[in-house]
Amino acid sequence: MDNKIKILEQKQADALLGGGQKRIDAQHKKGKLTARERIHFLMDEGSFEEIGMLVQHRSNDFGLDKEKYLGDGVVTGYGTISGRLVYVFSQDFTVFGGSLSETHAEKICKVMDLAMKNGAPFIGLNDSGGARIQEGVVSLGGYADIFYRNVRSSGVIPQLSAIMGPCAGGAVYSPAMTDFILMVENTSYMFVTGPNVVKTVTHEEVTSEELGGAHTHATKSGVTHFACANEIETINHLKQLLSYMPQNCEEESPALPYEAGNELREELNSIIPENANQPYDIREVIESVIDSESFLEVHKLFAENIVVGFARLAGRSIGIVANQPAVLAGVLDIHSSTKAARFVRFCDSFNIPLLVFEDVPGFLPGTDQEWNAIITNGAKLLYAFSEATVPRITVITRKAYGGAYDVMNSKHIGADMNYAWPCAEIAVMGAKGAAEIIFKGEISSAEDKNAKWKEKELEYQTMFANPYRAAERGFVDEVIKPSETRVKLIKAFKMLENKVDKLPKKKHGNIPL
Repeated sequence: MDNKIKILEQKQADALLGGGQKRIDAQHKKGKLTARERIHFLMDEGSFEEIGMLVQHRSNDFGLDKEKYLGDGVVTGYGTISGRLVYVFSQDFTVFGGSLSETHAEKICKVMDLAMKNGAPFIGLNDSGGARIQEGVVSLGGYADIFYRNVRSSGVIPQLSAIMGPCAGGAVYSPAMTDFILMVENTSYMFVTGPNVVKTVTHEEVTSEELGGAHTHATKSGVTHFACANEIETINHLKQLLSYMPQNCEEESPALPYEAGNELREELNSIIPENANQPYDIREVIESVIDSESFLEVHKLFAENIVVGFARLAGRSIGIVANQPAVLAGVLDIHSSTKAARFVRFCDSFNIPLLVFEDVPGFLPGTDQEWNAIITNGAKLLYAFSEATVPRITVITRKAYGGAYDVMNSKHIGADMNYAWPCAEIAVMGAKGAAEIIFKGEISSAEDKNAKWKEKELEYQTMFANPYRAAERGFVDEVIKPSETRVKLIKAFKMLENKVDKLPKKKHGNIPL
């Protein structure tokens, strides 16, 4: 038996070395951790249990029969993060560049299946050159097996993807179908076709970083939700993200112990500028209302005219969607609509209540928006809110104009509680534009047209640019002092804890994609 145990120990030692010490050193020289080091920093100390350590590829073509490594380029298994069960795979770039083979894919699928059966989050640490070319269609089939499980798992368990190195070609579609993507600046990239193909086909000269680096996807495409300075920061973001999520769709959002104190926030009474056209930072409102230092902003550098992220209110995890008056006056456009819609749908999938701060002058006008389908994209956000059955509360801080008022979680599309501050303006459009339409004939015949314009603008403003017409109709449940916002929200979310709202029986809706 001793001899057999020695054989096992030797195999385990070989597996731990991956592609060998020389390649491990090369990985470190690039500023990258190895697959096992990443898992070490991600998981609770001593909690990781590996599955499939001794797996080898079964291909004999192109000399592969002479080059085999235990584990076949991916480390898979389960463990805990902050005491909670999670499943993980971590691709090993030291073995065939982390390329995906038939057995590599089978290992990933095995832990994905276990994650679904046991209702626990699934995390992918991606660092791969793509499909293993020597295996041909078998490796492509392996990707499809993973994609299929990504879709089956969607909305059932949280799925998180960290891109720690290259992720190109078909490999990008698995992360794209997970809930959140994190990338490492300067060492990771994602693209369907690389710089060489781009140059051949379109004659564009572009680097991997420019084409699909972390900054590019965080600012231009919105593909990644977080661009992190290094791998340790990425891993810490993964842990923080998980802390706001339940284990699966059957559980409630997490809550931390909370002791009530003075919940009034007097600074909010003076946060809105007297001039309705003057911007302010909605993050200051968010930070004043939520539990101290609990806000984790998602998609921070993309579509900055809307702010989304996770926070805690009286210890309870919530999702926040807020118009940002400091960028494009807080208008809704194509990117902000899709960014917010995606976030709303995630929160609804995992029973995370939604809080909306509304200050929206409307949708962004222009040919660029119309020709690129602002109608369809704006409808995504409308659809997402209308479909959501979690507790939903809206606070109108200032402007709520036109169709954007409807879209931003209005009472009419199922919001549970709607509050407005006294400075809120709820109307079809701004007073100036409205006066120009309503009183056009009356003003054109006036002797002093400028004075008449101002008079009629003030008349419309007095009549509609306030929260009281909406409150009279019950479209706003209560007009509140800004300082009372946190108090009201804590009580309202507590009241809504046991909310039950079921959608009509259907296979699934047809969201305007």
